[in-house]
Amino acid sequence: MSWGTELWDQFDNLDKHTQWGIDFLERYAKFVKERLDIEQNYAKQLRNLVKKYCPKRSKDEEPRFTSCLSFYSVLNELNDYAGQREVVAEEMAHKVYGELMRYGQDLKAERKHHLQEGRKAQQHLDHCWKQMDNSKRKFERECKEAEKSQITYDRLDNDINATKSEVEKAKAQFYLRTHMADESKNEYAAQLQNFNAEQWKHFNNAIPHIFKNLQDMDERRTVKIGETYRSFAEAERRVIPIISKCLEGMVSAAKAVDLRRDSAIVVESFKSGFEPPGDFPFEDFSQHLSRSGSDGTISNTPKGDRERERDGAPGPRSDPKHPMSRTKNKLWLFGKKPKAPSLEDFSHLPPEQRRKRLQQRIDELGKELQKEMDQRDALNKMKDVYEKNPQMGDPSSLQPKISETICNMEKLRSEIHKNETWLSEVEGKQSSRGDRRHSADNHHHTPQGRESPEGSYTDDTSQEHHTPQQRTSPPKPGQPNPDLHEFDDEFDDDDPLPVIGHCKALYSFDGQNEGTLVMAEDEVLYIIEEDKGDGWTRARKQGGEEGYVPTSYVEITMERNSKGAVTYI
Repeated sequence: MSWGTELWDQFDNLDKHTQWGIDFLERYAKFVKERLDIEQNYAKQLRNLVKKYCPKRSKDEEPRFTSCLSFYSVLNELNDYAGQREVVAEEMAHKVYGELMRYGQDLKAERKHHLQEGRKAQQHLDHCWKQMDNSKRKFERECKEAEKSQITYDRLDNDINATKSEVEKAKAQFYLRTHMADESKNEYAAQLQNFNAEQWKHFNNAIPHIFKNLQDMDERRTVKIGETYRSFAEAERRVIPIISKCLEGMVSAAKAVDLRRDSAIVVESFKSGFEPPGDFPFEDFSQHLSRSGSDGTISNTPKGDRERERDGAPGPRSDPKHPMSRTKNKLWLFGKKPKAPSLEDFSHLPPEQRRKRLQQRIDELGKELQKEMDQRDALNKMKDVYEKNPQMGDPSSLQPKISETICNMEKLRSEIHKNETWLSEVEGKQSSRGDRRHSADNHHHTPQGRESPEGSYTDDTSQEHHTPQQRTSPPKPGQPNPDLHEFDDEFDDDDPLPVIGHCKALYSFDGQNEGTLVMAEDEVLYIIEEDKGDGWTRARKQGGEEGYVPTSYVEITMERNSKGAVTYI
């Protein structure tokens, strides 16, 4: 329906209605503003909550339990969820609230313009009506004056006592008033005709056009509000897939909680590597008592030993060097673990913990060595560029830095070698202890008094530690092989080393030195031992042949869950 034809006389009501429409739009905009403020505060509180329960930790303090890792995964997903709430708030602020405020200002200006046009048209019609009404009143007055002059003229014309001059004067006045009445009549007719024409234009052209503009404006406002309703919902619906992924991530984190793995981590974290304490020997304090054959005499043989003597088995001998006499202080289960000063080789730790700490230090030193090697290669490349293009820089200016890097590399290699020696010592003792335990299980006698303070066994009571022979790092490309037999000794292991990655040959290598492996360009090999800082990587061909290849000649890809191989000597 058209407002111009149906509501031609409702200008004031349409004025109120359009004002109500703008007020409603502004009220909805205020609602959106409060809603996005809630979203922003919600997101901020979620981020603060995540930050509160995700304190910064050092690398050594990072939790490894699956329950802890899953909890931090949940916190990460919750942080992403908070980010999506911020996205919702931004969408509402930009596409809903901001749009409503801009559109509301435009509506106010447009409504003001249309109402001003309507008022101008009404004022023009009122002006025409006043002109017509004035001419009508004038015509009415002139007609009344003409009637009065006619009555006066008729009265004097019939009066025999009236003079001729009085009659003539009344006649002239009558003719004058009649003429003025005719002119007023014509003016009134013209003004009436003009008013009727303007009134027709007003109610058939001007007002319908103005009301149509107001109707279009109000309908556009209604459509705009509907669009903002949709945008309001779309801002929420667009983030639902990502929020669903966040929730799925939380569910996956819950499924990742593994009680067996957590229990294994507890064992791995606190396992000392010590042997459980053995039986206490019987200490006979009756040796100096007089003995008799009566039933009341004290025998110097325990009941268990007497039974073994009856069976023909020799009884145990009391030995002050029994391992238990030196492991009393190791019964940490029943007392407080003794504190020991921190040593560089971690010898104050139990064997298993010492092995882990040494392996961790070797890995860290290896990473530092790789950084120094990369820096050295970069400096050498820069030096070559400077030598080819002197205008870019002085090659000699890089030499101090190169020398410093090489010095750092040598220090790191020395540290790695030292820690590997300690690690091999620990692993040799653990292997020796495992062999001893296996022999004990087969009922072989274990010599007493051979247990070292760390829990390993030796064959000589006067010697507590044996340092196993360490292999020399394989030669770097272009250097002579110091000992050709050391490589052969390493490949005589009964159990092959596990595969920890694979590599692709970037260049061919002839492998002239003994212990090295021949490879062709683009050949794929298995990695069984990482580069220990000497420039060589131990690899295995698909046919089973093993050897060392230059690390710089291959592109290495390590397995995701593999750790550096340990060479057992």
